[in-house]
Amino acid sequence: MANFNPADYETVDSRIKRFYGENPTGRITTELVATDGEVGATRWVVKASIWRGSLFEGDSAPDGTGYAFEVDGQGGMANKTSALENCETSAIGRALANIGYSGDKRPTQEEMRKTTTPPATDTAVLDEWADVIAGTDSVLKLEAAWKAIGEAGLANESRLIRATNARKRELQNANS
Repeated sequence: MANFNPADYETVDSRIKRFYGENPTGRITTELVATDGEVGATRWVVKASIWRGSLFEGDSAPDGTGYAFEVDGQGGMANKTSALENCETSAIGRALANIGYSGDKRPTQEEMRKTTTPPATDTAVLDEWADVIAGTDSVLKLEAAWKAIGEAGLANESRLIRATNARKRELQNANS
């Protein structure tokens, strides 16, 4: 995993405060551009637009925009309960970076945390694989299930390792 010092990156909150400090009549708006998928696996796309001047200054084109997407339950703890809100914050951070509010590093602290924190495996996915393991009726079928688990990128999940080892012992004892 790459080394990353959170203190080296500015938060979206500090970018927003700096923006309004320099542009007291400025404005930031967001809009939900797209939503797709089932409940619990929804993909959100948000666009943020930023104007340095006020609504009354007559400038209809924003000074900068930024887009972001997030998926419920993927990419970290925030997306388990607040993927849309997290997406909105990311879009604002990107829009601010596009008009020069990025400090000496363009990514925000929040974006960098996403790249260094492995996404947690969904409990429902682990439940499904645990059911597959429990339902095997031979060591050969258990080995095939384990191969599929590896191909799914879940061979390091301790819960599945324990379940597989336990089922293997059960099957071997039943055949002794």
